[in-house]
Amino acid sequence: MAIEGLAKIPELRRRIGFALLMIAVYRLGSHVPTPGVNSEALQAFFNSQGNGIFGIFNLFSGGALQRLSIFALGIMPYISSSIIFQLLTAVFPYLEALQKEGEQGRKKIQQYTRYGTVLLCIIQGYGIATYLETASPNGTPLVLGTSVGGIPFKIMTIITLTAGSCFIMWLGEQMTERGIGNGTSLIIFSGIIAGLPNGLMNSISLMKSGEMSPIVGLGILALMVAVVAVIIFLEVGQRRIPIQYSQRVSGRKVMGGQSTHLPLKINFSGVIPPIFASSLLMFPATLATFVNQPWMRNIRDAISPAGVLYNLLYVALIVFFCFFYTAIVFNPNDVADNLKKYGGFIPGIRAGKSTADYIEDVLSRITVGGAIYLSVVCILPTLLIAKAKVPFYFGGTSLMILVGVALDTVQQIQSHLITHQYEGFMRGAKLRGRRASY
Repeated sequence: MAIEGLAKIPELRRRIGFALLMIAVYRLGSHVPTPGVNSEALQAFFNSQGNGIFGIFNLFSGGALQRLSIFALGIMPYISSSIIFQLLTAVFPYLEALQKEGEQGRKKIQQYTRYGTVLLCIIQGYGIATYLETASPNGTPLVLGTSVGGIPFKIMTIITLTAGSCFIMWLGEQMTERGIGNGTSLIIFSGIIAGLPNGLMNSISLMKSGEMSPIVGLGILALMVAVVAVIIFLEVGQRRIPIQYSQRVSGRKVMGGQSTHLPLKINFSGVIPPIFASSLLMFPATLATFVNQPWMRNIRDAISPAGVLYNLLYVALIVFFCFFYTAIVFNPNDVADNLKKYGGFIPGIRAGKSTADYIEDVLSRITVGGAIYLSVVCILPTLLIAKAKVPFYFGGTSLMILVGVALDTVQQIQSHLITHQYEGFMRGAKLRGRRASY
């Protein structure tokens, strides 16, 4: 049915084609190297680092960091800036007032988010450039020279990485506006997918050489399938609050009286908490890696992905963003007011504030369950796979993002199909006005 719908709807085909084209541009740019970098020495350096914070950062950048391409910073500075301004919106009245102004206010906050992205890119680019200039793993410098075309290497690297990250930000916004939505999530999705073939080939090579047992490989595969099944089951799960509409009499007509429900998803925030949590943890870890100071090295070692502190912070951030994002996008008071306005009520609950309190209480309990589910899915497989010494970073967070983004994208496509079918029905219908006879 969906494939037939795609064949019949030119606009939807154009949107999907545009999204695929933008993803292709992103993947192409991930292979364009930053000028002045010793690619072979950098590759050897990354191979010696294992699946630490570099593995996570490299995962979200689609392998661009390992090659130090022009897209090495990826989309994460933009996500970090978005987090910062969402948090500031809840603190500063000016930003809160902008958000309530509607589309124009949101555009203004979006502009501030872009400025914040540039600032974060400059900071991260400076850290990376400084580290590359001073590091010489195994006695081999990572930089070919102190300047590139007469421009100091540090300045060239900062400009290149900042421009690359801003271009990715633009690609994501274009995919959201002119594609099928979820532009930022699709960019992360494509980066994770791009690393699967290489990881699979490395695993097969390890099993052939005897470094990894075939039983362990099959166990990891079975674990991933089980996690995917759990994610799909819980992502589509809902808590349905019954809604009853009172009957209204207009002349001889009786209107209303029907029963429906208010669906509340178990995981209301989707893949936002794992992405936001990973982004916040990667930023200080990246600075700690590229700043050659003893206390910063201690921070880097303390927040290693396989360490206890990292996972505790990761879980805490996931729980925080589950509640924070849900509070931003869903307002029980507005829902209660709309129900009261149209004559709807929850059986056994008074309309107005009592309804809002009841919905908020139910939503809080659901969010607790959703936060626990996200934490377990994102942490447990990662720890188990780390113990099995998998030669690539691919754990619960990756699976959560892949499945969540895929489900959201399918829903977006279905929404376009339903909208087109409704519009086609309205165009084909011949509606005639009826005269009222008394």
